Amino acid sequence: MNDDILSRLDALRAGDLPVRGGRTMAYVYDSGLDGIEELAAAAGARFAGVNGLDMTAFPSVVALENDIVARAARLLGGDARTAGTFTSGGTESCLLAVLTAREYARRTRGLTDGLELVLPSTAHAAFHKAAALFGLRVVSVPVDTETYRVRAKDVAAAVTDRTALVVVSAPSYAHGVIDPVAEVAQVAGDRGVPCHVDACIGGWYLGHLRLADDALAIPDFDLSVPGVTSLSVDLHKYAYTAKGASVLLFRDAELRRHGWFAHAGWPGYPVVNATLQGTKSAAPLAAAWAVIERIGTNGYTELSRRVHRATTGVVEGIAAIDGLRVLGRPESSLIAVASDDPDVDPLVVSDEMRFRGWFLQPQPAFAGSPANLHLTVTAAVADDETVRLLLTELEKAVARARAVGPTSVDPELVALAGLLDLDALTPEEVSGALALAGVGDDGALPERMAPVLAVLQALPTALSERLLPEVIGRLYRADGVC
Repeated sequence: MNDDILSRLDALRAGDLPVRGGRTMAYVYDSGLDGIEELAAAAGARFAGVNGLDMTAFPSVVALENDIVARAARLLGGDARTAGTFTSGGTESCLLAVLTAREYARRTRGLTDGLELVLPSTAHAAFHKAAALFGLRVVSVPVDTETYRVRAKDVAAAVTDRTALVVVSAPSYAHGVIDPVAEVAQVAGDRGVPCHVDACIGGWYLGHLRLADDALAIPDFDLSVPGVTSLSVDLHKYAYTAKGASVLLFRDAELRRHGWFAHAGWPGYPVVNATLQGTKSAAPLAAAWAVIERIGTNGYTELSRRVHRATTGVVEGIAAIDGLRVLGRPESSLIAVASDDPDVDPLVVSDEMRFRGWFLQPQPAFAGSPANLHLTVTAAVADDETVRLLLTELEKAVARARAVGPTSVDPELVALAGLLDLDALTPEEVSGALALAGVGDDGALPERMAPVLAVLQALPTALSERLLPEVIGRLYRADGVC
């Protein structure tokens, strides 16, 4: 019976992207080290029944979390005052950073209405989600269209007396560049506003890369920078732990407490939640702790060195491929690749790579950033043969994309779609708009995603955001049977 159940799970997984081997260059992070996955599974299994809701009942949770937070603080500029929280992932860490800043503004500055969240236009979507959930207004600051970094003077112009939090990225996900953290943090600090550094994807990597080679010109980005009050860093990215594992660091425990929830006004047990969750498995915490113990500082330093070398090789190789160009100057392990040939559509290149077993994440055009391919370089990519194979396949994919030609969208249909009333869309109008993108009522996605993405990038952003849940909603049906 057990074997049959596991076989059915294996059959379902057969249709997924691979999570090992380095060919899925988004969403997954592979250290390439033997035994890491097995160690994480064994450690997680030992804590699978432990409930992090009540740390007085399960003191092991406190011990593991304190150890992980201390390691992160030492790596990322913390000191004896630094406090932190283990979360389920980058999104929860970002949500908690915003929630904490909102409550801090309410309690210490007397601000209750109209609070604002100042973000570069390249900030992660998680911050927009936080603003929507917690009732803040997003003030989006444009970035330089050559470097894709926000400018401190533009942030200064956006900060008002109602600003609850300023956010910068280290690095930004889309382009892999580091915002001028020190300059922006000074702007925020001078106005008495907290400044959060989103180092979810880059913190663990950049922190260890500094140890690998202190001659590398890595800008200051962590808690050691004056004015930085909080920082998020994911462990299930470049610490290569099991998902989901992240850490949110605060300047001190006094700031952290504003994000905690406590309730004693009911007849049940007193509730104290440091995260958005109540009941939460301690399995990801234990799995993360075990992997961090296994790899250690020296191991992460070497992995970071290898990733840096591989990233440099990929960037140089892409520069030699006719029709491609790298956006900005990547300062981490993330690369955005656009086209300088009108006959080469990066969205089509993404499809062509996927047909050959490689996943390079397509990123539609937005606010001065052209359509491009996103590559996340992990340690599994960090050998000369894998880099060579990637660049060879990419060059071939560009040639095939040139033969296929770029995607096109009828501007008249886009104009008509833009006239739709988003608050009163009928099911028929939704179906018609999705049909324009090649998505039918059966929920089946087309083999080629480039036409779908081309339509979404051509539509007004608000309409795309209205249609995206409809696309995903068609994938989830109550009649599904495994």
